[in-house]
Amino acid sequence: MIKKGLVFGVFLALMTVQGIFAQRPVQGNPPTGRPTRPEREVINPEEEEEQEGRRTLLDDSTRMVYGPKTTLYFFEKDIRRNSLTLYEQDTLLDNFHNYDPVQKGGWKYQDLANIGSAAKPVFYQVPELIGTTSGFHGYDLYFVDPAKRRYFDTKSPFTEMSAFFGGGNRNMLDIYFARNINPRWNVGFDFRTQRIRKTLNPNTRDDYMTEQNAYGLHTNYRSENGKYWLLGAFSRMRHLVNEIGGIIPPEVDSTSLYYTYEDAKVWLRNSRAIDLRQDYHLYHEYKLGNGLQVYHVFDRKIQKLTFLANLNTTDSAFYNTNRFQESDTTRNFHGFAEWRNELGVKGTYKGFFYNAYTKLRNARMENPFFEGGPERYSEFYIGGELIGKISDKWSLQADGEYLLTDAFRIHGKFVSPWLEAEYTKALYRPTAMQQVYFGNHFRWDNSFSNIGVDQIQGKIKLDFIKGLSLRPMLTLNRVNNYVYFNEDLEVTQANGEVFMFMPGIQANAQLGPKFRLDLEVIYTERTGAASDVLRIPNWYANTRIYFDSPMFDENIFVQLGLDIRYKSSFFAEAYNPSYQQFHLQNDFNVFAYPVADLFLNFRINRTRVLFKYNHLNSGLMNNDGYFVTPDYTGYRSFLDLGITWYLFD
Repeated sequence: MIKKGLVFGVFLALMTVQGIFAQRPVQGNPPTGRPTRPEREVINPEEEEEQEGRRTLLDDSTRMVYGPKTTLYFFEKDIRRNSLTLYEQDTLLDNFHNYDPVQKGGWKYQDLANIGSAAKPVFYQVPELIGTTSGFHGYDLYFVDPAKRRYFDTKSPFTEMSAFFGGGNRNMLDIYFARNINPRWNVGFDFRTQRIRKTLNPNTRDDYMTEQNAYGLHTNYRSENGKYWLLGAFSRMRHLVNEIGGIIPPEVDSTSLYYTYEDAKVWLRNSRAIDLRQDYHLYHEYKLGNGLQVYHVFDRKIQKLTFLANLNTTDSAFYNTNRFQESDTTRNFHGFAEWRNELGVKGTYKGFFYNAYTKLRNARMENPFFEGGPERYSEFYIGGELIGKISDKWSLQADGEYLLTDAFRIHGKFVSPWLEAEYTKALYRPTAMQQVYFGNHFRWDNSFSNIGVDQIQGKIKLDFIKGLSLRPMLTLNRVNNYVYFNEDLEVTQANGEVFMFMPGIQANAQLGPKFRLDLEVIYTERTGAASDVLRIPNWYANTRIYFDSPMFDENIFVQLGLDIRYKSSFFAEAYNPSYQQFHLQNDFNVFAYPVADLFLNFRINRTRVLFKYNHLNSGLMNNDGYFVTPDYTGYRSFLDLGITWYLFD
């Protein structure tokens, strides 16, 4: 009864809050899908001289004024394409309440129903690297790739601090700092930590499922004449997960019940996984003359995976009967390390950007039980890119890469004011752990063929009606020789093909002067001889309806609304912690269930605050809760609080 009253109160508040503050007309926000931060003018390093960096910023009282417009950042990908774009710091409230990586991504990842747990994409993704990777990607979502990080150009010391206090003692802290040593040289660091209590069967207040400590260093430097540019970064993450194995099914233990959360009976209490990563990254370029530059990229990546389990406890009942190494303890260790060097030329000629490169990548996979020592990989690539930007709204792009002698990727993209179209064709290698793995419970040595993919993506841009933006979308995938983990938890390769037909739509609507609606719906139909090896729900929907307006003479900016997400029923992949992979299963139907979250975001000056009530509709549905992965129930109802603030001096 209390919950029903709360739901009624929410909708009543949404309908009345507009009238309360209706005396202040507000311009409609641009549709979602725009850059989340306002773009600055593109700057030519040769024309942007040192005096610009030293330009004094004064207000009417001659005091120095620093803020989001004087603390800018950019990305390496734009430097590489000679299209430097500077962005202001984000002070928008859009999606601010979705603070953890799975939520930020629109719930398009399947995890274990807690922050920091292993996660995989809901939809098939073409891998970025066509060569051999480690295959241990369950925690990729929580690692900051130095090649994709922000680099800063600040006129004053800048600090960004974010603290999130989730219900059930799920806490995160992020700190970022940057400052310019001089107008052409910036340095900075960041620190991130997670302490995420178990949502299922915690023993104590500090019985954490996830413990993460991560930090990074970064610098960027430009020579006085603008011909030389250097970007350097380092990232380190230690991500520890105390595995629970999921809830023991009632058919296995009649005293075990679903939807009891803190009182749930789980499989594991003495098993944990540790993912330790370090990545050194360097990019630098030099301009030889008009239209010609040379550049070099260096990467040193290290990933160490450790899984520990005490088999003298009840945890042993979760694992299979294989004991290839030790009978009382599982100690699975895999280390993957690589050196990568890319050398190329690039430039701009008659409005076209061009790039040609060679890349050498040496890697190895280590395991104490590998016969004959580490598995070694040596890969040599050649590639290039051509971009023609006819105007700000029209562009053509073609790029390709060839890995001698058995893998490749070609990609093309067309952008216009009303249509975007993309085509990708690739042949990529299986991962190292799919080819060879030696653990206490599983081992294999395979010689899988490369995986092939053809992908066509299109999006139509319809903005003919003021306040309404529509984006009909279509994705077509053809995948052959897909490598996956089957119902017996063993890795195998599909013999046939998988075809995916995926129409969808994104919509953003202004509902009156102060309300907005954001919507995304995707339908997926799989066919082909191997259609069952990819488990994707037929329907995915994510909707947000909210009040969005300034208040109190524009001293406070407020968003109040509901997030509603939905996936149709499907036999989602289960998770095996001993080798950190998701695998097929046919016994547990993750049933369809709409989840509604109530949120309040507001900003005062440069400080943003969020309140989020998770699973508002708990207790109002036919089922007592929902699942995100077999035997892992989703969040119960609880309140989250978060705050982000900037310091500019």
